[in-house]
Amino acid sequence: MIPTCFNNWVLTDECHIVNSGATMRTPFRIALLSSTLGASTVLGLISNYTETCKTIANSISKDAGVYYWGMFDNSQSIHRQFIADRTHYTGHHLYHKGNGHWASSSSQDSACVVEPANAEDVSTIVSFDSPLSPLSMVENNPFQLRIVANDSAPFGIRSGGHATNAGFSSTPGVQIALFKLSEVTYHQAPAAADGSVGTVDFGSGLVWDDVYAALQPHGVNVVGGRVTGVGVGGFTLGGGYSWLSNQYGLYEQLDYRYRNCFRTCSAEQYHHNSNRNTEPRPILRPKGQVWGGLSTFTSDQLDKVIQASTEFAQQVKDPKAAIIPTFNFLLEQPGVSLLMFYDGPTPPSGIFERFQSIPHFTSDVKTRSFTSLVQASPANTTYGLRAAFNTVSLKNYSQPIIEQVLNQSKCWGKEASLKFKTDLFISYDVEPFLPTMNARSKGGAYPHDDFLMPLNLYFGWVSHLDDKWFHDAIEESTRVIREQAIAEGQDIAGDKQIKYGNYASANEDLSSDLKKKYDPNNVMNLAGGYRF
Repeated sequence: MIPTCFNNWVLTDECHIVNSGATMRTPFRIALLSSTLGASTVLGLISNYTETCKTIANSISKDAGVYYWGMFDNSQSIHRQFIADRTHYTGHHLYHKGNGHWASSSSQDSACVVEPANAEDVSTIVSFDSPLSPLSMVENNPFQLRIVANDSAPFGIRSGGHATNAGFSSTPGVQIALFKLSEVTYHQAPAAADGSVGTVDFGSGLVWDDVYAALQPHGVNVVGGRVTGVGVGGFTLGGGYSWLSNQYGLYEQLDYRYRNCFRTCSAEQYHHNSNRNTEPRPILRPKGQVWGGLSTFTSDQLDKVIQASTEFAQQVKDPKAAIIPTFNFLLEQPGVSLLMFYDGPTPPSGIFERFQSIPHFTSDVKTRSFTSLVQASPANTTYGLRAAFNTVSLKNYSQPIIEQVLNQSKCWGKEASLKFKTDLFISYDVEPFLPTMNARSKGGAYPHDDFLMPLNLYFGWVSHLDDKWFHDAIEESTRVIREQAIAEGQDIAGDKQIKYGNYASANEDLSSDLKKKYDPNNVMNLAGGYRF
């Protein structure tokens, strides 16, 4: 049961909310445990899909791999010998790696884990063409069997494994893990008018740490994830807030392209902006050392951190400067983990002194490489917990809003600690950005004309028996903060809250056309996630 003290939005003291006449409303229910949204696939037992796994093992390139939890029966000994060089059994560690996720609530045992070695392997596994189609005969590929489509086998696709919606990147069927797609290729070019110095190709099996490390010797960088362990796949498809977004926009506001492997991996490219005739890739910028890192603060300093965070959000206009103050509840105590960033070796005065003057518990802030700064974040300390994210889209961060963020972290942290008395983690990421960020848009991401900035909520816990309590709690906490912002006069109600799938209604016709062109047989319905 959700505590009644959270059912209304006016903050009066530490953990009580006064009745303001508001009723509990959740118009945008988050898609936790919602892998069946829009789906018609009936899932079976893992054993139902092992034949599909064997077909894949016979069809993909010699550098690819297929990994299982247990062994087949003796009748399959010939099959094992035939593909022994790339098939492994009895709980292979790559089976566990391919099914594992940062949030254990997103992990699921599959019939097998397949690691394609190249884009053509992906096309072979999830090919939408008939084996007798002219296209397949031209390609002269006897294994072009539209394998998962032909067998109606469910499949999942895992990039970095940082998704928290259960079933979106996992499956009881064929789990496609993209780890082998790990190239990073720098294409140097003369400096352009916008300051760019080339482009980069990178594989979708990487995390951003890998991309930054590969580019670092070249003295260049790309808009990407802000904390360690985030995969490039979900980030690039989901929009992508970066330490560089105030200067260059979201990832999807850049020029980039995907390779189309729905049918065969031909030279056809899908551009994020159909109005462009170029063949864009992620654009690189010159990058030397940066300044920043992590400072932590104990409960007796939180009022000062709130004041400094409010001042930063409202007064700092330098697009090279950014912060993420995270209000945590851990080990039955509130605290703040503050990430600071400046795009240069030394920040000018007047920006970060407001934080550096506050007595800290720990601090690792210095001039360093961009890779080092990203890896200074504590994002992987909660690896393996069950997890849920939610968000509130805000126009601005007022001091009362940040005070409510602290209040919510303390309230729900204490309530969960009393109820469960087990490992848990409650955190709220305050993420101020500049409204001028929208001016960087090149047409690839929402929003373009209505600036909003995110507030990210993260709840982590241990037992699946507690899922509903934490899901309800994070929704209620989101509602309280959203209602307070609306009461302050922020124009964020209704459809203005960015939630899948209300964020791209203008692209509905284009999405429908792409669906008809590339997936007329609805093969993608065999995977989890949102539907066209």
